[in-house]
Amino acid sequence: MDRIHHIALETPKLGETVEWYRNHFDCAVRHRDASWALLAFDNILLALVRPGDHPPHLAFVRDDANDFGELTPHRDGTRSCYVRDGGGNAVEFIDAASVNALGSSGDVLAASEGAQ
Repeated sequence: MDRIHHIALETPKLGETVEWYRNHFDCAVRHRDASWALLAFDNILLALVRPGDHPPHLAFVRDDANDFGELTPHRDGTRSCYVRDGGGNAVEFIDAASVNALGSSGDVLAASEGAQ
């Protein structure tokens, strides 16, 4: 089965949205800067992004991510590409090797820890 890495939701009020999730759920802020935040839950990551900075999307980790398009590097050390599904929704394919290179956690958390 494929693995969903994260879901990205758009918000024009990043700080308020982060606090809303922290107040209503047991989650940890793993990264936060002016353009996005990453929240860790027990079973998934939630990215909160500003409109225009990143598209709202669903992200999958795949060994064959490069089959979906040219991979571009991200500041967190991963490589990925974005495509549109049959309904026009943005889908990100993250290269599994770039995720695995981040460490035993197998996700972006290890790379983002120092960026808080």
